[in-house]
Amino acid sequence: VQPPERPLQAEEWNKLREDFQLPGIFEEVMLNSMIRCNSPIDVAKSLLTHLAKRNGDIAYNVLVKYLTLCVQQGQVSEIRDVYDILKVRFKILERGAYNLLIKGLSNSDQWKMALTLLEEVKKSMIPSRTSYESCIKAASRHQEMKLAFELYNDMLAKDVVPTLDVLQSFFDFSRGMKSAELQKELFGILLYLRENQIYPHKTFMWSIKLWFESIPGGNWRGHLTNIKDSGQCPVCNHQLEDSNLTQEEYSNLSERIIKDVIHGTDTFRKTSPKEFEAFQTFVEDRLPFDIVIDGLNVSHIKSRKMQCENV
Repeated sequence: VQPPERPLQAEEWNKLREDFQLPGIFEEVMLNSMIRCNSPIDVAKSLLTHLAKRNGDIAYNVLVKYLTLCVQQGQVSEIRDVYDILKVRFKILERGAYNLLIKGLSNSDQWKMALTLLEEVKKSMIPSRTSYESCIKAASRHQEMKLAFELYNDMLAKDVVPTLDVLQSFFDFSRGMKSAELQKELFGILLYLRENQIYPHKTFMWSIKLWFESIPGGNWRGHLTNIKDSGQCPVCNHQLEDSNLTQEEYSNLSERIIKDVIHGTDTFRKTSPKEFEAFQTFVEDRLPFDIVIDGLNVSHIKSRKMQCENV
């Protein structure tokens, strides 16, 4: 469906709807097309006005699609209006609508309302990563770094994993700021990356470099380099720590896997002690392994086939 280039009257919308093969989903399909084509907001608004006059109200999913177009174009006043309509008609909104509202408001001068919405979400569910990160970026852009880190730490406490994009924003918006507490928080992010073996991409690495060099009173200098096979940095001669497990660490890990995962709480429910002993012997006789394939994950590779076929 090709959306119109100008707002239409009721008769014109009715004619398009009648010509459409599935009139029952005409409005949804038309709004999807408007989102794809980034149609002018007044064109979409004329469709909603026509729909409200014809049906007496507008369905939730149609309002959310219109909201998507408003957020896409940064139409803050329209976002506020849609939120007011949704709150009057529906007691609780679903996660997708909250994501859109928070994203749209956080990129505007009314970004603090996005924080209010985030608190509203917390009353009924764990906010999504998208909602948290929209608020974090908004706070960072306005130099509210303490608030940004409070949101970040709350995010981690709820086991919501941050993207590298939002971690990079902390370093981008903290350049030149003198604060011992801020430095402590940023070093905490670096430790988070280190402990989870997360390696920054090039632009993130560049942000970290520029932040170090911007620390007031500091004398940091960053250099691009390639680490030698030995693990030594050719610039500062520092020896990087080895990521390989020691024999003791490997033994501890192996014991925990056997005890907590393989044995678990339903030991021998689907097998016998003899079969399990044979399996352990099989594993030990064929060490070390280059690749381990999880059969359950393999069964989900081809989504179009039934899982039982894959198994």
